[in-house]
Amino acid sequence: MITSVIKSRLIAGAMKYGQWGAGFSISDLSELIKGTFDLGITAFDHADIYGDYEEEERFGRAFKQSGIERDKIQIISKCGIRLLSEKHPEDYIKHYKNSKSYILAQAEQSLKYLNTEYLDVLLIHRPSPLMDPSEMAEAFTSLKADGKVLHFGASNFTHSQYAMLNSYFPLVTNQVEASLLHLDPFLDGTFDQALELKSPPMIWSPLAGGQLFNDAQAKNHPEVISKVQTMAEELEVTIDQILLAFLLKHPAGLLPILGTTKLTRLKAGVDALKIKLTDQQWFELWTSSVGTDVP
Repeated sequence: MITSVIKSRLIAGAMKYGQWGAGFSISDLSELIKGTFDLGITAFDHADIYGDYEEEERFGRAFKQSGIERDKIQIISKCGIRLLSEKHPEDYIKHYKNSKSYILAQAEQSLKYLNTEYLDVLLIHRPSPLMDPSEMAEAFTSLKADGKVLHFGASNFTHSQYAMLNSYFPLVTNQVEASLLHLDPFLDGTFDQALELKSPPMIWSPLAGGQLFNDAQAKNHPEVISKVQTMAEELEVTIDQILLAFLLKHPAGLLPILGTTKLTRLKAGVDALKIKLTDQQWFELWTSSVGTDVP
């Protein structure tokens, strides 16, 4: 298994902590952070835009209240997307910004809001058709030299885009969507590249956006839901644990991001780390998704 600079095999996703989801108070968020940490999940995934540009600051306050020492967790954040927001009336269209000055400014903002002296990992949230890798590398070099960011990566990059940026500055992860219902990274070179570069990918939407837990959506995937339910019963685990075990078996050392705000679901994720699917069980799941036996 490849070793990652992100020490926690499961990552807590912060996107739904505030107004984009649970709407936690700072006190309640602090309790969630402590509960998450106590489960052994010590990495937290953020982005400057989460919660309409508010979630980093809220997390910073909640984390301070938690009393957990900064060096006991890892904080990951992302920049590069500009949303339409009342907080930024100068933006009249959603767009991407990856310039050196912008990356430096957003990193400083994240440090301020998160109430920390450094980020463990900073990701470029989306690849821009206008991105200049030399400028981006200059920003990364400056932030690393100043001790403000320890490692860098990308998010939603194709394997060729990742290779291009990695040729200018060494990256440690590509955060991509993958699940039993979204197998593209297994086939398009993304996970092959992760193995080649020894850079384990972070995985968003590892539970397929809850499609298999919604009766109306699950009807669109009868073979998958049947197989997952049967295997879960056989192994005496839950459906979400089977979906995570499917990803966790891959030799690239995939790092699922759990977007739930419920400690019981986070605990189930941690317990999924104990599940060791056989090769044949894994291919049973694969076959149910693609709809045919492998060649």
